[in-house]
Amino acid sequence: METAAWLAIPIVLAAIVASARGLDVRLTLFAAALLLGGLAGDVAPVIRVFLETFSSEKFVVPICSAMGFAYVLKLTRADQHLVRLLVGPIRSARFFLVPWIVLVGFIVNIPIISQTSTAVCIGTVVVPLMRAAGFSPLAIGSSILLGASIGGELFNPGAPELLTVSAKTGASTVDLSRTELPWLVVPLLGIAVIVFWIQTLWGEKRTEIDVTPVEASTEGVNYFKAFVPLVPLVLLLLTGPPFNVLHVPKEWLVEKGGEKLYSTRLIGLAMLIGVGIAAFASPQDARNSMKSFFEGAGYGFTHVVSLIVVANCFGKAIENVGLAKGLGHLIESNPHMLTPLAAFVPWLFAVVCGSGMASTQSLYGFFHTPAEALGADVNAVGAMVSVGAAVGRTMSPVAAVTLMCASLTGTQPLQLVKRVALPLLLGLTGVVVLRVLRLV
Repeated sequence: METAAWLAIPIVLAAIVASARGLDVRLTLFAAALLLGGLAGDVAPVIRVFLETFSSEKFVVPICSAMGFAYVLKLTRADQHLVRLLVGPIRSARFFLVPWIVLVGFIVNIPIISQTSTAVCIGTVVVPLMRAAGFSPLAIGSSILLGASIGGELFNPGAPELLTVSAKTGASTVDLSRTELPWLVVPLLGIAVIVFWIQTLWGEKRTEIDVTPVEASTEGVNYFKAFVPLVPLVLLLLTGPPFNVLHVPKEWLVEKGGEKLYSTRLIGLAMLIGVGIAAFASPQDARNSMKSFFEGAGYGFTHVVSLIVVANCFGKAIENVGLAKGLGHLIESNPHMLTPLAAFVPWLFAVVCGSGMASTQSLYGFFHTPAEALGADVNAVGAMVSVGAAVGRTMSPVAAVTLMCASLTGTQPLQLVKRVALPLLLGLTGVVVLRVLRLV
């Protein structure tokens, strides 16, 4: 590596330490990006990336519309009906409650995409249910965290991580969510759930639980409302291969020559249709539906898009200073390291910044070029980067979903991270080994 690249390493480490010590991750990453830009002799690319990402439809439209839809689901309580439908069959089976709650969070995260919204959605039902079953706050919070954040959103064609990979490879997000991600996410989920289940049961035996049992809600399920959260997901699946049942004319969404924005705006349209159906399902809340939508969109911009903006700046600065080139040379000279690095570098970055989306967006490009040079499957590499980033986010004490789970259960974020760390690391390591052995 060049001298500037070696000098950049202390700056990167300082940014990691500052974030770990509680400084705002947006401030630390952007400040580090500016310092790295100065070290490279040109700060202008960092500023350009900031402004480009800040106004990029690729992120603003799908993320903000998905968060807006999540807020409308919360307003109309449609998300609660989906959770009650999923939780109902397992209420009396305490032994199976932990893995089932994780699976419920995973399933709910597929249509809702936002991990924080998923945690809030299932938390209002799961917390009293698991308390009534005698579980400790740590067990409850970590179950919600693992389920809501382990990677369910990667099965949704509207997930921003898939849009990042799609922009580089040209593969459709529907294909990525149906053909690439399941081979990684399902083994990860299986290993993590089994280890977490055993670990939680063992931990609960060793812990004196001082909680007052609370009766879980017995409110019935409105099946129409329970279906509403799935509407955008169903629409996106039906408009893409292999179904191709629905066709939205391009002129509805983009002007001539704007085909690149079609998929992004299609996601936004699906979310808007979901908002309309949610309002129809709950007429008494319809008058506040658009207000809630824009409140959610604002939350998405503040807590998700902002992280992607500064992470992109950080990634661009790392690229310009020569660290990305060094990583590329390392991979090209050691091809067997491509898969482990594609999993664990995004994992580490996501642990630091608390965002899987930001980690995937800023780092996938570093692996795409070496993967092409080696003749590797760039879509498979993108899937691995996305999965590593999801695991890192779930293990981050500064991630919004971790903070939310801690708030819901009266625990500390670091406590939750310690409980899910071993299952997640074993799961990610298992997936890497399976991929290296070409078993997935």
